[in-house]
Amino acid sequence: MKSPVVKRSIVVAGHKTSVSLEEAFWNGMKEISGLRNMTLSELVGEIDGARQQGNLSSAIRLFVLDYFKSRAMAAIQQEKVPAQ
Repeated sequence: MKSPVVKRSIVVAGHKTSVSLEEAFWNGMKEISGLRNMTLSELVGEIDGARQQGNLSSAIRLFVLDYFKSRAMAAIQQEKVPAQ
């Protein structure tokens, strides 16, 4: 049985590192980086620089979760605004 976790090498701040994430998180990262017009490495570098503790994989998962949760909440709020 194939593991749902995918390990990929990525360059962060000029250093090569390996990150293990589920495919859904890799896809989310690609979507976010595309919307921000930045490379995946740049986005991971931003996440790495902002994390307070924990490992990089966990920080990325939390970032992706927060990003899509924020988008969902914004969509819900927009639905609640009455049309003028």
